[in-house]
Amino acid sequence: MSTPNQGYRHGEQVSSAAAGRTVLDHLAQRFPLASREEWQDRIDRGQVFLGDETAQPGDRLRAGQQLSWVRPPWVEPEVPLATAILYEDADLLAVAKPSGLPTLPAGGEFLEHTLLALVRRRVPEASPMHRLGRGTSGLVLFARTVAARQPLQAAFSDGRTRKVYRALCTGQPDLDAFPVTAPIGEVPYAPLGFLHAAAPGGRPSESCVTVLERRSDSSLLDVEIRTGRPHQIRIHLAWAGHPLVGDPLYGPGGLPLPGTTALPGDPGYRLHAHRLELAHPRTGAWLVLECEPPPPLRVSG
Repeated sequence: MSTPNQGYRHGEQVSSAAAGRTVLDHLAQRFPLASREEWQDRIDRGQVFLGDETAQPGDRLRAGQQLSWVRPPWVEPEVPLATAILYEDADLLAVAKPSGLPTLPAGGEFLEHTLLALVRRRVPEASPMHRLGRGTSGLVLFARTVAARQPLQAAFSDGRTRKVYRALCTGQPDLDAFPVTAPIGEVPYAPLGFLHAAAPGGRPSESCVTVLERRSDSSLLDVEIRTGRPHQIRIHLAWAGHPLVGDPLYGPGGLPLPGTTALPGDPGYRLHAHRLELAHPRTGAWLVLECEPPPPLRVSG
């Protein structure tokens, strides 16, 4: 039987936009994965606080207040926990993440069953510089110092890194190499309210696709992303008419599949963070970091 985790206490500072709402209204609106009744029960159990005082459902929020709540320990879903160190020095740590393991705590399900928790057991000061979707395997880079974190954040933000993914898509693209520039934004999606997908008014996005191998009903690809929008490769390949093999969420057009209730973190799709290139934050030397793809995403022969 799985052991419960340690639970956690989440906190936030009340914004001016939230001022005037009741505690119950705010929590139910901001965190809808828990129902209004569940938030009512947590408040009644004394698990929600305004400052150091237990909150009441009808308490009105004021800007600048500290709102927090305690979640008792719970048993997290089973996920693969095997990771590997790909590169390490005094500034950086590159780790191989298996498909199915969340990078960060998310969704109210995962806290200790995450790559972040596993890495921090070994390197408590490590901070992830980017994240991979739960179903995506491959390389995740961590900074080990504040001095390294700041230039790395700037490099990722300014596009001064090169990120190449290995993907298995459905069908056979007409061209051996092609760009995809469909904008990505939020669209209505009943299970979550909104979801990132292809959207004409969305943010500019760019992926460069190279076909490595054509198979009977699928194609093996390298995809370099020039921007870092949420679920960009899944959306762009679906928009191009070649969704990832096994993707339960995105279909042709880069939109949710008709009738699906899948969540972005649901696994099944075939995607791997294969290579990351960037300047070392201290020495300036150009680093090429790689993570070997799993067998289904390797070129035959």
